[in-house]
Amino acid sequence: MGVIMEINYNEEDKYYKAKKKVENVKGFYSNLTSYIGVNIVLIFINLYTSPNHLWFYWPLIWWGLGVVFHGLKVFEVFPVLGKGWEERKIQEIMDKEKEKQNKWQ
Repeated sequence: MGVIMEINYNEEDKYYKAKKKVENVKGFYSNLTSYIGVNIVLIFINLYTSPNHLWFYWPLIWWGLGVVFHGLKVFEVFPVLGKGWEERKIQEIMDKEKEKQNKWQ
């Protein structure tokens, strides 16, 4: 019976991780959509009101960098930013805490 409980827990854990991943991807696409829409409006405003003084590229560049890093994190391009790294780091910290407790016992 204990094995069945653990299998259910693992399935629930997998579901939770998948759901979290989908939420992160959804958040990235929301950010990307906002970036594109707002920057189109900013380009239009800049070109309409002051075509001799272009400033629209500043938010385009800086927000764009934010969108790129958001995408790199969500799609786990860099291992340091990914879930696997987080889980290994959590396990490492838990192991160190367990070692400390074992020393004092």
